[in-house]
Amino acid sequence: MLSWDEYHNEDTLNTAAAAKAAAEAAAREAALNAERERQEATAAQTVEPEELPEAVSVDTAEVLERAAEAVAAMDIAPGLEELEMGAARVSVDEKAMINCRADLNQLVPFKYDWAWQKYIDGCANHWMPQEINMTADVATWKSADVLSDDERRIVMRSLGYFSTADSLVANNLVLGIYRLITNPECRQYLLRQAFEEAIHTHAYQYCIESLGMDEGEVFNMYREIPSVAKKAAWSLSHTHSLSDPNFKTGTVEADQTLLRNLIGFYAVTEGIFFYCGFTQILSMGRRNKMTGVAEQFQYILRDESMHLNFGIDVINQIKLENPHLWTETFQKEVIQMLVEGTQIEIEYARDTMPRGVLGMNAAMMEEYLQFICNRRLAQLGLPEQFSGAQNPFPWMSEIMDLRKEKNFFETRVIEYQTGGALSWD
Repeated sequence: MLSWDEYHNEDTLNTAAAAKAAAEAAAREAALNAERERQEATAAQTVEPEELPEAVSVDTAEVLERAAEAVAAMDIAPGLEELEMGAARVSVDEKAMINCRADLNQLVPFKYDWAWQKYIDGCANHWMPQEINMTADVATWKSADVLSDDERRIVMRSLGYFSTADSLVANNLVLGIYRLITNPECRQYLLRQAFEEAIHTHAYQYCIESLGMDEGEVFNMYREIPSVAKKAAWSLSHTHSLSDPNFKTGTVEADQTLLRNLIGFYAVTEGIFFYCGFTQILSMGRRNKMTGVAEQFQYILRDESMHLNFGIDVINQIKLENPHLWTETFQKEVIQMLVEGTQIEIEYARDTMPRGVLGMNAAMMEEYLQFICNRRLAQLGLPEQFSGAQNPFPWMSEIMDLRKEKNFFETRVIEYQTGGALSWD
């Protein structure tokens, strides 16, 4: 039984708590009333339809007559000059990857059939994030004992980096590369790629929102986490010049700047920086953890593999058409870029895996990234830099061989295609 003093103190505390709750309720009510008054004031300021000026009165016959006169007097030459080569028909031989003066509005005849086929394949493989069920992931993420701290760190870091990286990629495509690649079938694929980058950014946002993560923390990792910031900073430093609207190709220096950007963009950012995170998340999915996030990463990996192959083909085509750009000095610079990118990704692996997790560790990831770097160098016709590097994750190769691999989450086959592209035989 409480003594009088104890009873009195408890009663006082209860009274204080009640007073505090009442004050908070009153404050909330005052805030709601203030917001309601603000909305009412805003609505009162809205221009009503009767306050708008009356529609202008025109003489339709006079408008038509002036239009006919303007069309009859129209000089088509200036407009056709803007279309590059006027009304002349384009031959295949006139087409080029960069610095082409043939009319970019004439899609056919194709010079690069592989570019058009990649566009067709990309359209056939359309997907949207909301198609993936995140229910199990939400339960896993909210559970206190399903994921280890290291596994949570991997999920957070991956979503933090990729949510920004694909935005940077999209900006580079739209503001720089599309304008400077002077081939219409390649531009057609670039439009598809830009849309896919938007889907990827959407997917990361969908994951972050579904899991109830702190959006401010995740979306600002590229500013606040050094291992993430280094990757973003490197990508920006090797691509920002193309976003200058005054930048144009046509000189050796400018053409090499574009080629340097394409290599940094495709071979390093998409070809190296993405692979540690992809491997970590897909390894998690193989262990039946965060399967919704992993399934989305699997679709994203499929898209990014096509982006990478397209970019390598574009780079090699520019080399073939402009061999004077591929100097010994420039080749050494490219090798240095890829090795730098590999080292930055290795640092990211060490940060995200300070201990062994998911059947891998930082040392295994280092060898895998060296193996990936060797592949990128070979694709560009350059010598490998990491002798003897092997792939410690052969299952990643199986996943990327998408036409042969069934989705290991058993939700649907990974070679998902839109209905119009499917064969019903």
